[in-house]
Amino acid sequence: MFSKRYPLWTLVAASFVAAAVAVALIAGFGEIKSGKAADQIYHSSQDIADIKPAAWFEAKPASFADLAEKVQAAVVNVNTSKVIKRREMMPFPQFGQRDPFEDFFEKFFEGMPKEQIQRSLGSGFIINNEGDILTNYHVVSQADEIEVKLADGRKFKAKVIGKDEKTDIALLKIKGAGDLPYVALGDSGQLRPGDWVMAIGNPFGLEHTVTVGVVSALGRVLGGGPYAKFIQTDASINPGNSGGPLFNIKGEVVGINTMMYAAGQGIGFAIPVNLAKDMLPQLASKGTVTRGWLGVAIQNITPELAKSFNLKEEKGALIAEVYPDSPAAKAGVMRGDVVLSLNGKPIEDPYGLSIAVGNAQPGTEAEMKVLRGGKEISLKVKLGKQEGEKMAEAEEKEEPGAPSKADVLGLVVKPISPEDAQDLDVPGGFRGVVVTRVEPGSSAEGTDIRSGDIILEVNNGKVGSLSEYHDAVKQVKKGDIVRLLVKRGRASIYVAFRA
Repeated sequence: MFSKRYPLWTLVAASFVAAAVAVALIAGFGEIKSGKAADQIYHSSQDIADIKPAAWFEAKPASFADLAEKVQAAVVNVNTSKVIKRREMMPFPQFGQRDPFEDFFEKFFEGMPKEQIQRSLGSGFIINNEGDILTNYHVVSQADEIEVKLADGRKFKAKVIGKDEKTDIALLKIKGAGDLPYVALGDSGQLRPGDWVMAIGNPFGLEHTVTVGVVSALGRVLGGGPYAKFIQTDASINPGNSGGPLFNIKGEVVGINTMMYAAGQGIGFAIPVNLAKDMLPQLASKGTVTRGWLGVAIQNITPELAKSFNLKEEKGALIAEVYPDSPAAKAGVMRGDVVLSLNGKPIEDPYGLSIAVGNAQPGTEAEMKVLRGGKEISLKVKLGKQEGEKMAEAEEKEEPGAPSKADVLGLVVKPISPEDAQDLDVPGGFRGVVVTRVEPGSSAEGTDIRSGDIILEVNNGKVGSLSEYHDAVKQVKKGDIVRLLVKRGRASIYVAFRA
């Protein structure tokens, strides 16, 4: 039977070869497992020729206990209390002076205490021997009284000497404690994703809880304000950790733990300590932070906007509007400019420009590089003082009786009437067209164009009337990138999308 297709001797030979290969593989596995072949494995690729396995294990401490013992004495629990009066606790509408219903409510709640104390917990850390403590603004913002508890059990009344809501940072002080343990502030600019970090705080009232992880990402923008670019870490951060320190492997504070991501586990965020270091002198001396002001509205550069402006990269801060008589206007900044750097520091996005301008002192002169029409231009600007007022947004409105057929952009527009000018808070005779409807499912809807927006430009053409708008839209073909300049309330923004 064997001789018809395979001679018997060939099968015997094949069996011997297979057995030899199996023995070789088992021996090789034994060498790998024992570490004898480790160098050959790791050095088999030139890309990792300089990486030795021992270096990985040396970078990870056998224990973080020594580090925790070194720094945890400077970590404090921040306990706050606020007195809430009975009127504030009522779930019913609050009326004017002695409304008849108030007598009824007073009798209804007669058995309840007239005041209630609301308590909350947070964390902080001592930064010098004078008793200065850094924590989060939101930990102490509503407090009537603040008590700080040290690791050795001592308790002290604390006073807020400086706070800044925009960065969520507060500076406290305790007195009469004598010599205090404190920690050094490191350089958060040296952090890299993958670096070891350790958090210590008061989560859920569990004092001096130590958690360890790595830096997951840097520069996270979470809508926490124009000055918030967070460190992301997988070191556990929970309610009560707020205001506590995030340490590097040297025991230096590199971040202030601020929040967790409620929808997932192992995702927490900390404020970079370099931001706090820049603010400390003002917080300690004035109690607040004074920021520089440029006087522009800025926005991100989307891929569509980059194409419409012929930009090679989606980097920089796009100037959507220059406010009259602002420092930017006086310096010659123009709408459509893309800010590339400020005082030699590259500007990657609008948040980068906000932080750079905000950290500068009013009255200082800054050099700004912008891209205009494909050319780099240097401008000198003298920064003003930020007043902090918010831009109002126009309400979304649907015009009754508006034409129902949308154009190629997915929009229905009409001229601005005197009534529109009043409703949208624009001067009489304001030139432009107002959006009355956005076609559901259109590209315009996907880019957040709203009813009530005023269109000032289509691509490079200004829109002063309905006929000018239609003439500009006629030039747009299906599939083209179209850029609109839109006024919404007191702000102007660029929007780009494919028609």
